[in-house]
Amino acid sequence: MAGREGRRDRGDRGGPRRGRRDDEREPEFADRLVAINRVSKTVKGGKRFGFAALVVVGDQKGRVGFGKGKAKEVPEAIRKATEDAKRSIIRVPLREGRTLHHDIEGRHGAGKVIMRTAPAGTGIIAGGPCRAVFEMLGISDVVAKSTGSQNPYNMVRATFDGLLKELSPRQAAARRGKKVADILPARGTDSAPVEAPGEAPGEAAVESGAEAATDAVVK
Repeated sequence: MAGREGRRDRGDRGGPRRGRRDDEREPEFADRLVAINRVSKTVKGGKRFGFAALVVVGDQKGRVGFGKGKAKEVPEAIRKATEDAKRSIIRVPLREGRTLHHDIEGRHGAGKVIMRTAPAGTGIIAGGPCRAVFEMLGISDVVAKSTGSQNPYNMVRATFDGLLKELSPRQAAARRGKKVADILPARGTDSAPVEAPGEAPGEAAVESGAEAATDAVVK
């Protein structure tokens, strides 16, 4: 009997410890409220008012999603939108973990968003809903421009449409049946004149210049 009671006590002590460890863990996704609107529904007795929320969530490491929710109260609408966003998470390949691999364009309805890569230190040059998507995705250098509808829902959907089109060099090479080195531009190449074997460096350029000067004098 004493042994069973001791085991029970140890089990009771272990429960709260696991709970504390779970509480200390950081949340996997961060969320950003993009837009919230008051909506109404006309019924027989009058109008019923509620709220519609648009939320973007992401782990800031290449995963992002968006969702919308409606409820009579703002906190409940945001909670529904956050849960909907977590169910629509997508993964986007990033170059050096900070920018896009190539320029892309996304469309949805009347919304059109153009996204371009940027060098380190540029920052996020985008406004409104697009900035929220890039921040939750983990992009730190990008230039984006919305040239279509300014509706936040269309802008977010157009941004996601473009992000789904992005391909990393590995994905592009696999699609074309080539190696990554074959599709990337060669580095360190220049257009210097080809020198003959055994010829001192620069002699080819000197000889070509001398020949040009001689032809000019003869003419």
